Amino acid sequence: MNAVNELNAPARAVRAFADLHGRQPAGVWSAPGRVNLIGEHTDYNDGFVLPFALPHRTAVAAAARADGLLTLTTMGDDGNAQQADPVAVADLAPGSVTSWARYPAGVAWVLAQHGVTGGADLVIAGDVPAGAGLSSSHALDCATALALLGLAGREVGTGTAERMEIARWVQRVENEFVGVPTGLLDQTASLCCTEANVLFFDVRSGAQEQIPFKAAEQGLEVLVIDTRANHALGDSGYADRRRGCERAAELLGVPALRDIDLPGLAAALDKLPEELRPLVKHVVTENDRVLAAVELLHNDKLTELGALLVASHESMRDDYRISSPELDVAVDAALAAGAFGARMTGGGFGGSAIALVATADRPEIEHAVQAAFAEHSFTTPRLFTGIPSAGAHQDGLTTP
Repeated sequence: MNAVNELNAPARAVRAFADLHGRQPAGVWSAPGRVNLIGEHTDYNDGFVLPFALPHRTAVAAAARADGLLTLTTMGDDGNAQQADPVAVADLAPGSVTSWARYPAGVAWVLAQHGVTGGADLVIAGDVPAGAGLSSSHALDCATALALLGLAGREVGTGTAERMEIARWVQRVENEFVGVPTGLLDQTASLCCTEANVLFFDVRSGAQEQIPFKAAEQGLEVLVIDTRANHALGDSGYADRRRGCERAAELLGVPALRDIDLPGLAAALDKLPEELRPLVKHVVTENDRVLAAVELLHNDKLTELGALLVASHESMRDDYRISSPELDVAVDAALAAGAFGARMTGGGFGGSAIALVATADRPEIEHAVQAAFAEHSFTTPRLFTGIPSAGAHQDGLTTP
């Protein structure tokens, strides 16, 4: 690793900005990726989710421009800059920007509708693994939103209402500008998670609770397994699953599948065509699993989360049908080597899995997962410990 990449993401962004533009940025803002402990595909069904932010962050160093142009540069892992063509903020529209640049450009497009219309130079650096299902795109969106708001003199506080307004703006970026029908999980996690806690988020009501995650005190940790099987929601069946859920809710006469509880599940399934039943079964049981997980966390019974994680994965594999061979191998290998529980995390169709493991057993479990991937001739996975970390914020401008 070269000296530049040994810096954290904000410092890399600041250094790259100075190198590219010959001046210091006005500020640097960063936002984290996330792991969802449990509660998958429940957010767009008005349900419950339980994510935490990762230490991995995307940073945006920024300075205002007087000519109304938006310039976008991202720094690769090799330290090389990739620059998009400058675009006038006033000319932004869905479809006007392609590739990676459509995410920060989409943020500028949404914010312009809320009075933030000035141009800016943005330089991006980060270490959230792309394509890993750990919400790298939302980390970029959220960091960009804070940067552009900061340049406009609208610094973002820590209040839930203020941050949820930004989360809804970021959802519009993904839904309307990028064209991916995501819910509110990822951007809410990036903006609202706090260090050492998992976030219990009721999507319908907007209620949030920061629940201490005391894994280290109990000799446990969450092992993240990036399968390196590329996760791209825009090219997957994500939209089909969402449309199926919406159709099921319509047939059942409820606003969302959140309104079907576990005791009423069997009766609800009887009213649906066969192809929609597995989707509804997953959402209803997954919401119940989130509530059960919250109860276990409140009572410091972390090892008992394992059974919920396994049930969640089986539901996503068999009912929602969003797993992949790599995810299944990761989960099976981790469980066989002694993990308390394991599941895929994120939207599915590739990406990452998580395993709840004893810290003392982690080396053996990591080795078992790597060996299983080698046996199947899969790309070597990336493994690291997921530590609940802080949400999006402004960083200092200091560099070495």
